[in-house]
Amino acid sequence: MKRFKALDVFRGLTICLMIIVNTTGDWSLTYAPLLHTNWHGFTPTDLVFPSFLFAVGNAFAFVKSRWGDMSLSDVFGKISKRAVVIFFLGYTMYWIPFMTWTEAGELIIAPFSETRILGVLQRIALCYFFGALMIYFLSKRQLIIGSIILLVGYWFLMYGFGDYTLEGNFARVVDRFVLGDNHLYGGDGIPFDPEGLLSTLPSIVNVIGGYLVGVYLIKGDINYEKLSKMMLVASGLLVLAYVWDLSFPINKKLWTSSFVILTIGLDILLLSILIYNIDMVKKPVNYKFFEVFGMNSLFIYLLSEYLAIGMNFIRVNEEQSLYNFVYVHGFSWIGPYNGSFAFALVFMLLCWAAGWWLYKKKIYIKV
Repeated sequence: MKRFKALDVFRGLTICLMIIVNTTGDWSLTYAPLLHTNWHGFTPTDLVFPSFLFAVGNAFAFVKSRWGDMSLSDVFGKISKRAVVIFFLGYTMYWIPFMTWTEAGELIIAPFSETRILGVLQRIALCYFFGALMIYFLSKRQLIIGSIILLVGYWFLMYGFGDYTLEGNFARVVDRFVLGDNHLYGGDGIPFDPEGLLSTLPSIVNVIGGYLVGVYLIKGDINYEKLSKMMLVASGLLVLAYVWDLSFPINKKLWTSSFVILTIGLDILLLSILIYNIDMVKKPVNYKFFEVFGMNSLFIYLLSEYLAIGMNFIRVNEEQSLYNFVYVHGFSWIGPYNGSFAFALVFMLLCWAAGWWLYKKKIYIKV
C-alpha cells in the first residue's frame, strides 16, 4: 500500500500545534488565536484536536487492507488492545504522579475519587475504537449514513433535553449522572467535561471523515481533478457548517454537529494544500520538520504532556513550580505575550528534538 507524505505532514503539523497551545508560559498572557474560544465560536486552536481525530481516520485507510487477512476476533482484539492502552495512558496522565500539593504547600496522595476520568487521549481511544468498528463492518455509503445519524441524533438530544449553555446542556447532565462531579473537568468553574461521554458521539464522525478522505486519496493517482473535488466538498461542508450554526452553534466544548462539519471541511482544505505543495508542484515544499512529528505522533504528544506535568509538579520553592520558574526567569523578559509564546515554542522544539533522534534512528514507537 502506497503512503502519502502529505498525510504524515498533516499529522505532524497537528501534533506540533497541540504542543504549542498546551504549553504556553502563562495562560493569562497568551495570544487569542492560541486559546480555545470561551463558548460559542471558533479559533484556530479549536481545529487542532479534531484534526488529530481526522488524521486517525486517515490512518485507517491504510490499516483496513491488512484486516482482510485477519479473523474478526484478531481484528477486534487488536483494536480493543490499542484503545485500552491509549485510554489508560490518558487516564493516568491526569493522576500521575499520584500526589498533589495542597494550598498550604503540603504533599498528599491524590485520591482516586477526585481524578478526572475522561480527557483528550481518552476521547482519542473511544473514537479510535468505535470508528474502527464502524469502518470494519460498514461500507462507505453506510459510513456516510451512520455519520449523518450520529450528527443529527446528537443535535436532537441536545435540543430536546437541555439548552446550549454551559450550565444547562444535556451532555453535562449525562456526564454528571454517569461519572459524578468529582470525576469531571472543573476548569470552566463548574463540573463540565469538554471531552465528555455524549459529546464523544459526534467526534467519531471526525474519524470517519478522515477515513473517507484517506480512501479517496489512495485510490488512483493524485491529479488536479481529484484535488478540485476535495476542495469543492470542503467548501460545501463549510457552507453547511455555517448554516447549521444558526440553529446549533459551532462550539468546540460541546463538540456540536456544526463544529464537526466545519472542522472536517477545514481539514480537507488544509490537506489539499499540503498535497499540492508536496506532490504537485515542480519544487515541492520541504515539510521535513513536521514529518518528524508525524512519525511518532502519539509518543511525542505523550512526552510533551508528561514533561509539562513533571515540571508543574516539581517545586522550586513553596509557591513556584519548575514550569513557572523556567518561564519567569528564562522567557518573561522577552515581553508578556512574546515571552509566553517563546516558552511554548522552545518547549515544542525540545519535544521535536526527541522526535528527530527517533526519526534518525528509524525508531517508530506505536502507542
